[in-house]
Amino acid sequence: MHEIFIDGDACPVKQEAIDVAARHGWKVWLVSNAWLRMQTPPHVEKVVVSDGFDAADDWIVEKAGAGDVVVTADIPLASRSIKAGAAAIGPTGKLFTTANIGTVLAMRDLNAHLRTTGEISGHNASFSKNDRSRFLQGLEQTIQNIKRGKPI
Repeated sequence: MHEIFIDGDACPVKQEAIDVAARHGWKVWLVSNAWLRMQTPPHVEKVVVSDGFDAADDWIVEKAGAGDVVVTADIPLASRSIKAGAAAIGPTGKLFTTANIGTVLAMRDLNAHLRTTGEISGHNASFSKNDRSRFLQGLEQTIQNIKRGKPI
């Protein structure tokens, strides 16, 4: 059975992922460091892990594998998920793949360095309706590709 693992603490597309999973009959694991106050349908399991560093990430990587999808904005978690054989998609619909994850990690590290040296100021663009739409399209396409046995 295919499953979707959501890095749930700050994920803005939890409900969208849950709805797409329901259409395809996939189980959802909503993993967080704190209890999330939301009603969930029967195909969704909430998992609360310790608030240790990367505890949610570690839990997801231990469970996710080939044919599964991980929803996360955490680039290192996306990288670990890909290495475990799962597909990884960000909340803005960006699909992380073996072909692009190295570049994405390098850019993340470069931007972190530039922020600490004061070369750039850190600010993230707000999450938009277009981001939500791109996520829905990206997740649907990823699931369709998995169902058809296409490489991610």
